[in-house]
Amino acid sequence: MYQTTYHRAASLEEAAKLLAQADDGKFLAGGQTLIPTMKQRLAAPSDLIDLRHIPELKGITINGSDMRIGAGTTHAEVAAHAGLAALCPAICRLAAHIGDPHVRHMGTIGGSIANNDPAADYPAAVLALGATVETSKRTIAADDFFTGLFGTALEEDEIVTAVSFSAPEKAGYAKFPNPASRYALVGVFVARRPEGVRVAVSGAGEDGAFRASALEDALARSFDPAALDGISLPSTGLMSDIHASAEYRAHLIAVMAKRAVKAAIG
Repeated sequence: MYQTTYHRAASLEEAAKLLAQADDGKFLAGGQTLIPTMKQRLAAPSDLIDLRHIPELKGITINGSDMRIGAGTTHAEVAAHAGLAALCPAICRLAAHIGDPHVRHMGTIGGSIANNDPAADYPAAVLALGATVETSKRTIAADDFFTGLFGTALEEDEIVTAVSFSAPEKAGYAKFPNPASRYALVGVFVARRPEGVRVAVSGAGEDGAFRASALEDALARSFDPAALDGISLPSTGLMSDIHASAEYRAHLIAVMAKRAVKAAIG
């Protein structure tokens, strides 16, 4: 790892100021991707600005059927939250199966979506739930937030502050995890909302998480695993690596989608 200077920001204003003063600063929101990248010397920020101790980024708020998860909320906190479990148990189950206990107690939802790692779980949930990403400057609809592999609509000095969404009628998540890292080789989040069905896929796309329109159309007609029988997805645009070929990932998307629907309907 190259030398870096660590800062612990106490507020969003201080974090923005520290970044502006740095030669090549990076925000740190859990570090489950950034720190390993630095250890491999693939990234060498001059300064790390830690956001994990900013009070306004923490906490989960429930208002009727509306939920707001602060960006600094850890995966473990999401997994254990009774209010979330009552309205959207799928997101709690998703959080409970991210990495291992250490990862779940360090990683945050804000860091996960801001980094937009193609194998991360949360981007699929944010897309499928039609969530709104709140930042230090504005609000961004999920469909506009993820722009490509490790890419988002965030400006360089913009900080994710929260993710908000309304309770779906039904939702489920299923993933085929890498046996070592627990990252998703393929993860599929399915959500039925009053305005329709949304299906989002993580772990498979060359450009990161994406919506699967063919699966959405089939489930809009019948929200049942059997509605996906016979659907064959193309491998175009899917990742192929040492863990799985694009063709295998295409097969897994259909399989995980069926499991997600089955989980959603109980």
